[in-house]
Amino acid sequence: MKTKNIIWIIALILVIVLIAGLGYGYYKKETMEVKNPVATMEVENFGTIKIELYPELAPQTVANFTTLANRGFYDGLTFHRIVKDFMIQGGDKEGTGQGSATTADLKDDGDETEYTIKGEFIANGVTKNKLKFEEGILGMARSDYTSYSPTLAKESYNSGSSQFFIMTKANTSLNGYYTAFGKVIEGLDIVHKIEEVEVKAADNAEESGNTEVSTPVNPPKITSLKVETFGADCGLPETLEPFDYMTWMYKQYGIDPSTMGQ
Repeated sequence: MKTKNIIWIIALILVIVLIAGLGYGYYKKETMEVKNPVATMEVENFGTIKIELYPELAPQTVANFTTLANRGFYDGLTFHRIVKDFMIQGGDKEGTGQGSATTADLKDDGDETEYTIKGEFIANGVTKNKLKFEEGILGMARSDYTSYSPTLAKESYNSGSSQFFIMTKANTSLNGYYTAFGKVIEGLDIVHKIEEVEVKAADNAEESGNTEVSTPVNPPKITSLKVETFGADCGLPETLEPFDYMTWMYKQYGIDPSTMGQ
């Protein structure tokens, strides 16, 4: 009889311990603060900008931006395009607006092949990302080939690589058509100081037909850009092959690109 009572007491203790463990696990899960990654950007002669990233809305874009940043890709690059009351844009290693990252920038076993990532916004089928392009929002820059043909929407949507922009004023026309993936949480005043720098038309404005006055006379330099992930692993983004506009154009005229130059 005594032995049976002891067994029941032990069993009761085990049940209590199990319930307590499950309760603590649930409490910890419900109360534990999950921190989003935070990017810290140092801009020479301007100051520090901190940006909270949102991997739950745009996981591919955040993974791409975080990986490039923490591999030093953005260090030393500039804000090459600045449009007052709109946005400041950087992340081009050529500084012309035409540059992008290669797989070597993304990983140790990469090469000089350029890549793009999927656009994570409503028009491209990513309905969970409804972040609006308001002041301080971080967005992924991309190309727009639809001026050549409306059939090239997908190619345009999936053309982002390394270039990004920070909004200095809300612009609803971008909502649902560009990837918004972060927001400035410190240093918005620095962003506005950058948008006030002197700008001019690009040096090749007449040749290219781009007469937009948005090229900084003295481009603000990003001395450092790193992302604190708080222990989370953002992973590598799924890369896509960039759209070859010239090959597409040749085909419109029935020309085999492989015969060019022969």
